[in-house]
Amino acid sequence: MNNEFQGKVALVTGATSGIGRACAFAFSQAGAQVTITGRREQELRKTAAEMRKNDVEIIAGDVTREDDRRRIVEGTFSRFGGIDVLVNSAGIIGSGTIENATLRQWDEMLDINVRSVFRLTQLALPSLIERKGSVVNISSVAGMRSFPNVLAYCVSKAAVDQLTRCASLELAPKGVRVNAVNPGVVLTNLHRSSGMDEVTYSKFLERGKETHPIGRVGSAEEVADLVLFLASEKAGWITGVTYSIDGGRANTCAR
Repeated sequence: MNNEFQGKVALVTGATSGIGRACAFAFSQAGAQVTITGRREQELRKTAAEMRKNDVEIIAGDVTREDDRRRIVEGTFSRFGGIDVLVNSAGIIGSGTIENATLRQWDEMLDINVRSVFRLTQLALPSLIERKGSVVNISSVAGMRSFPNVLAYCVSKAAVDQLTRCASLELAPKGVRVNAVNPGVVLTNLHRSSGMDEVTYSKFLERGKETHPIGRVGSAEEVADLVLFLASEKAGWITGVTYSIDGGRANTCAR
């Protein structure tokens, strides 16, 4: 998709690592002007430097804070004049069951994974409607299937899927498409950030060869390619989908 997004503006949250970072690179390589945002400004600057483009805006911020959310969107408007694509990639995962998950953990998970998606989309809508743009939300196989000990995460991603479908119906008459991608296990820092130590993480990835029918975990770049497609004109008749990219994991059953 070389130059597919020439003259377009993409806002990518969670761009300091993982899928968000890969999406930032993908849109930049496809010719877009890109705003990258996340909580770690140093990592954002490192990402921007590696992108080797002048048309990258860095806005450090916390997507759970309303003043930061407004600053991120308004800063993109100020630098580039609008938004054509919003990629909601910021998210966290954490362990917890119906018996031991705390209200604090529950609220944090829903705040970052769902509320920020809802609110950032609202804030970007005036420009998205004007430009007939699109939204791509980063969900998870956990939005489609149930897994033990990650209760709040599963619930948050199921909410993202339903938010995607509802918003797609409401915005289709205005020319705005809303889709989501639902990755299986992807090689990122997500699980490490949740507190998983290196030994446990290595075993988790090795187990992924068995839990994903295709025999391996995925890469952030593979997910970014799908995000790029869904945001492109090639997907102009696609809206309201929650698109599995998980090596077949959503099709499996416990055995």
